[in-house]
Amino acid sequence: MKTLAIRFVANFADFLRHMRARWYLYAPVFAVWAFAYARVFIDPTPRVPVLFNWTPSLPYSVALVQYGPHTLRRGDYVVFAFAGEAQAAYPGLRGQPFFKIVRGMPGDALTVDGRIVAINGEFVGQAKTHAHDRRPLEPIAATVIPPGHYYVQGTSPDSFDSRYRASGLVRAEQVLGTVLPLF
Repeated sequence: MKTLAIRFVANFADFLRHMRARWYLYAPVFAVWAFAYARVFIDPTPRVPVLFNWTPSLPYSVALVQYGPHTLRRGDYVVFAFAGEAQAAYPGLRGQPFFKIVRGMPGDALTVDGRIVAINGEFVGQAKTHAHDRRPLEPIAATVIPPGHYYVQGTSPDSFDSRYRASGLVRAEQVLGTVLPLF
């Protein structure tokens, strides 16, 4: 047992010498880890003008973000800080940036027939019954979209968006900026 501990310490010391001699290889790795840690645990708000999307919610992987207040129009791509009811079940979602399309504007009639969601009588999507982790999903309630709120949605049927009560409508103050998809 003692020789195993001595061998571990010796191997670890060799590894540290290797890292010190090749610090330029390890520095970017630790920088990325530090950035990811800060992004997940400290402040999820994106701070750079480039957005990388790795979800199937929208067909774009890279986009430019124009931060600040904007007059939103139907069809605009936006990034917003999540603040839906799902925060209780998924506390890691609080404040996380979501990238979606504005489909409904203040004053639009939002109707729900079973799980079919329509805006001003036009079909916009169907709400699934369960999330990937098998938790039940309730569709959003029928309403007229109030002032200062928007219905946002992704293009994927698996997108977690305004179709669901747990996500809900997005308030104007949640919108971080508009997005210009690149590819």
